[in-house]
Parts: sequence; structure tokens; C-alpha cells
Amino acid sequence: MTKRIAFQGEMGAYSHQACRDARPDFEPLPCPSFEDAIDAVRTGKADLGMIAVENSTYGRVQDVYHLLPESGLHIIDETFVRVHVNLLGVPGAKTEDVREVRAMSVLLGQARDFISEHGLKTRNWSDNAAAARAVAEEGNRAIGAFASELAGEIFGLDLLERHIEDHQLNTTRFLIMSREADHSRRADKMVTAFMFRVRNIPAALYKAMGGFATNGVNMTKLESYMVDGTFSATQFYADIEGHPDDENVRLALDELSYFTEMVEILGVYPADPRRK
Repeated sequence: MTKRIAFQGEMGAYSHQACRDARPDFEPLPCPSFEDAIDAVRTGKADLGMIAVENSTYGRVQDVYHLLPESGLHIIDETFVRVHVNLLGVPGAKTEDVREVRAMSVLLGQARDFISEHGLKTRNWSDNAAAARAVAEEGNRAIGAFASELAGEIFGLDLLERHIEDHQLNTTRFLIMSREADHSRRADKMVTAFMFRVRNIPAALYKAMGGFATNGVNMTKLESYMVDGTFSATQFYADIEGHPDDENVRLALDELSYFTEMVEILGVYPADPRRK
């Protein structure tokens, strides 16, 4: 039986590209929202979830980190997708035929130079792949879409211009999530992801972080979130290098527990070689 991997977006989305690159033997399952993708894994409709968490140009994906601790899922891998912006048009169209381009506002903002150079009218769309689908359905040579090459293949559109993004290093990071945790793997560079909530005492965060410094554990990410919409409690998401069974990581996590109300390991996995 073919395994399935859920993602947020339509077929042809950059999240779909991530699924095809990282798990080519899995059947992709498009979902309307991140909540739906997570729920598909939790309920068994999918075996894995591909969840976008941050972009090198625009920062973290809002609300995703709030979903992680409540999801009941575990991070088992990460992958990165270079976000190449392409101009897609109906079969037979040429670049000079296009007068209007459709895409999500984030993607439109990544090709401002091209838009200005060609005097294009822009129209925000709910999803880049959905914009490509709409262009294919309307069949108007004057309307194009900014999307992935995969979207062009799926909806039968011509690739009019390739890699027109303003910034050549724009990349999105994805987490691959499963119902089951897997802490058994070992690699030269491991990542441990966890959530924690500091106790309401003076300098709690400073003290909590001290164990990582004194034990030589490199923290590569630290994100803060308000809990329940109040300013009285703060929750943090962190990535560190190492495995919980490593002596220095174990000691750092033990020290962290003295200054926190909650520590929850979300995943332990080999670092992707593209991680900087």
C-alpha cells in the first residue's frame, strides 16, 4: 500500500515540491490548511506531514509553531526548498502577451524587479498553485501566474520565464512530522527540537540558557510565543545541535528543567546538509 504525505496547499505548491524531493515514494495529499495537514497525519489519513516553518527572506511561518506542541506529532526530518519564481502562461503565450500576473502576495514581492521591468498588473491569489490552475482554466494569454515549474507541469502551462526572483538564495525550510517518534538514528550532526516554558522568576530565561553555554551545546534557533494571549507566560521553541543521549546535551536539558514549568522534546533527527 502506497504511503501518503500531507501538505498545506494545492498540487503544484512549493510544499508539494518539498514532498516530491524528500519523499518521492509517497503519495502527496494536499490539504487546505496546516491544521488539516497535521490532522491528516494524526488521524491516519496520511503517514507523514510536510510542514513549512520558515523562509530565509520572510522569516517564520506564522502560527505553525503554536500548532506543534498541541499536534501530538513528532519531527523526524527536515528539508529545504529553493523558492524559484517562474512566469507561467497558457500554451502558445509569450512573455510579451502577459499583462497581468497572479500569485500570493509573498511571491509577488519576490519578483518586484521583473514586474516593474515588464509593467505587469498584479493580482493577489490565495495560493500560487491555485493561481496557476485558474490561469489554465481561463485560457487567456494576457494572464500569467508566478509559481513553481511543478505547477506548470500539472496544469499544462508553458514556462515563459524561469527563475525571475529578486533574491537568488530564497529558501523555505520544512519539517517532516510523524505519529511516532524516532530517536534511534545517529549522524555526524543531529538536531534536537523542543518546546519549553520558563517559570515566573527573575532572570528565568537567562538561567535556563546557561546550561547550554556551560556544556558547549550550540543553540541554532530560539523563538518566543505568548501563551493564551497573555503577557504573563512565555513559551519558547528551540533547536540545538546534538542528541538527548549525548552527555553535554543531557546535562544542559537537566539544568533547563530547574528553571522551567514544561520541557517537551518535539523531535530528534539528522541535520539536512543544506542547513547553515
